[in-house]
Amino acid sequence: MLTKLISGDNPRSPVLTVILLAILIGLAFAPFLFPGVRSLETAARICIFIVLVASYDLMLGYGGIVSFAHTMFFGMGAYGVALACAHMERGFLPLVVGTSAGAVVAIVVAFFIGLFSLRVRAIFFAMITLAVASAVAVLVSQLSGLTGGEDGLNFLIPRELTPAFTLADGDLFGVRLNGKLLNYYLVFLGSLGLFLLLLRIVNSPFGRVLQAVRENDFRAEAIGYRVVYYRTAATCISATVASLAGSLFAIWLRYVGPDTTLSFEIMIDILLMVVIGGMGTMYGAVVGATLFVVAQNYLQELMGVAAKALSGLPVLPLFLDPDRWLLWLGLLFVLSVYFFPSGIVGRLRQRR
Repeated sequence: MLTKLISGDNPRSPVLTVILLAILIGLAFAPFLFPGVRSLETAARICIFIVLVASYDLMLGYGGIVSFAHTMFFGMGAYGVALACAHMERGFLPLVVGTSAGAVVAIVVAFFIGLFSLRVRAIFFAMITLAVASAVAVLVSQLSGLTGGEDGLNFLIPRELTPAFTLADGDLFGVRLNGKLLNYYLVFLGSLGLFLLLLRIVNSPFGRVLQAVRENDFRAEAIGYRVVYYRTAATCISATVASLAGSLFAIWLRYVGPDTTLSFEIMIDILLMVVIGGMGTMYGAVVGATLFVVAQNYLQELMGVAAKALSGLPVLPLFLDPDRWLLWLGLLFVLSVYFFPSGIVGRLRQRR
């Protein structure tokens, strides 16, 4: 049953199996294992970024397509929900309408970008996607009357998904049963469903052809596969899943803005997560996103504790100053690339 659920794509490493199970259990029971607003925020962000990174890896790791427009599709889903909630009566209908509209727009844009750009060389396609994504980000910032501009949009989601809504009286293991908990499990189950869908796609005949195109597109074309069609389909699927991840992100935050959904910094983060976890494997997205988001949220605090503990020593506390956390994050990334050139998941699978 479990093998069928993961489409026969077993971790193929005992250590990786333990890591993936630990992440799954940690996310599934995060509200009870790690009570607190910040830890719940981190867990929800991990869920969403796992899907976002996995959808990007479908293009980069499986299709060999380098794109810098992934945050654009992420933003389309987020702004779809935000605009629908801002202009429609409060309830679940705006969430459905906004999510669907964002996904449709993402498919259409991805289709035209793919159809007209994937015939060119990879570097030119990357430049085209970068230009389109930059144009959309500027457009969103300038249309302040509709999108809120640089300030973004705050909007109302159904009351059943907010902390003001009470599911039941009393607590469960010390956790209040309110709408925030319901919202978290909407994000968790939505992300889990999308991830399993991606896992099914990459292990289907379509996914195999995509890998063949990545390895040698000329040979794939020679044996009868229309390479452009497969790459365009991969781009559309990837964009749709990224858009749905953006919708979940907007529902969770109840806010969208250019910095939270469309910025190039998020695109760099996605690339780092893919490289750290390992390209060409969906499980790399799980490991990479989890490590990166946890480091982003807690590395600064850990450095503060370490600097305080070593305050009696010379020089060392200066290097562990919490303000230098980005330096250490960059160093961790360099070390991970050096010791795990095929990503953490790739290295673990090689050692089985």
